[in-house]
Amino acid sequence: MASAYINAKVDLTADTVTTLYTCPSVTTAIVTSILVSEDSGNADTITVTLTNSAAAIFSLFKVKAVGANTTVELLTRPLVVEESEVLKVKAATADRLHVVASLLELS
Repeated sequence: MASAYINAKVDLTADTVTTLYTCPSVTTAIVTSILVSEDSGNADTITVTLTNSAAAIFSLFKVKAVGANTTVELLTRPLVVEESEVLKVKAATADRLHVVASLLELS
């Protein structure tokens, strides 16, 4: 079994749902961290979802507050993402949030 540490990152320049990470085929990923940083000086909120291979959407964080000029760690425990599942994020306001996820891919 091969393993690789990776990160996935996105600058939320729009207030639309944005893919942060898609788990490749024949792979399971362990998400160890999801950091959200607010860099505009204005508080905002973020929504994080996980979409499974059947296109069902599961809410992980719904309108989670991120203070002005702060960084928030969303996870307190590792999150398992299975083959073809997609982590998506959405900011309430464009051009305020950056998101970085740290993952271990096992294939």
